[in-house]
Amino acid sequence: MTVGETFSITVPLFVLLMSIIGGARHWLGPAIGAVFVTSLTNSLVSGDWALAARALIGFALIAATLYLPEGVIGLIEKTWRGRKPVPAPAAAAAPSTSHEAAAAPAPRKIGAPLLHCEDVHLAFRGVRALNGVTLEVREGEILGLVGPNGSGKSTLINVVSGLYRPDAGRLKFAGEDVTGDDGHRRARRGIARTFQIPRPFRRLSVLDNTVVAGQFGGRGLDHSSAIAQARQWLAFVGLEARAHALPAELNLHQRKFLELARALAAGARLIMLDEVLAGLTPAEITTAVEMVRKIHRSGATIIFVEHNMRAVLALADRLVVLNQGQIIAEGDPRAVMNDAAVVSAYLGDADAEH
Repeated sequence: MTVGETFSITVPLFVLLMSIIGGARHWLGPAIGAVFVTSLTNSLVSGDWALAARALIGFALIAATLYLPEGVIGLIEKTWRGRKPVPAPAAAAAPSTSHEAAAAPAPRKIGAPLLHCEDVHLAFRGVRALNGVTLEVREGEILGLVGPNGSGKSTLINVVSGLYRPDAGRLKFAGEDVTGDDGHRRARRGIARTFQIPRPFRRLSVLDNTVVAGQFGGRGLDHSSAIAQARQWLAFVGLEARAHALPAELNLHQRKFLELARALAAGARLIMLDEVLAGLTPAEITTAVEMVRKIHRSGATIIFVEHNMRAVLALADRLVVLNQGQIIAEGDPRAVMNDAAVVSAYLGDADAEH
């Protein structure tokens, strides 16, 4: 068998292995893979050795898939990150909303409306997710947003953040109409959110994930300032020791807190927390609730979407209840939870009567 015949047979594997063995995180990854496969095929090109080369390539593909999911370059980066010293928060570069300062001020007084949603509608293939939602979020408050599963809570967060565009209705933020803004423009205006299922950039480190938020969020920081800011907020959420880890190396609790760090690094005036407590242990929930209090004391306005009613009642200044895409109650949290319509929405009419 000639070199050309061997090469033609192994071209598909050659292309695949360049990225799988070397790794796709860096341009050196495919180069390492190419050197490996080329060296192997060129050294074993005749008779039974050509068959052995293909077998070795197959075993290498399996081994790389199982034991080197990020490739050789990923292993090198992980080893390097393990030896790299963990960055300490830079106090001199920290902004006025640093975590030390965040715990000191008294809670801010609730001010004028910061966000106003007027008659917002959104349907998916005829199913009305939001059906005429009108609400205000006032500056300095924690607004609890609750409701049964499928009531429209996350859909409303997606509309406010710019992930979805409403079919009808208007949105104002800080007195300006933002209905036509995309998510990037809203982030620049000072709107940030977390996701129920964390969505970090999986190929960026924890630190770099947070740096991106500082550069492209409301503050629009330069790179060096964004790094200092990111280190500070990672220390705030307890992730400073994992700054150089990849998101896949974090547990759920840590990924949730990475979401928080990114929202804070964006310098948001309004932070929407979408079920940030889901999946956490009781001890982790206690830590997270105290963290939300500190974030609020730092000056942020918060929309708190949560199923954990104890946490909602402990944190919220005001409560809004959604059901089937409509607001069915709003006001003082404890009074709202005793409202007959709310009890019916959560328990059903038969159980509500008892």
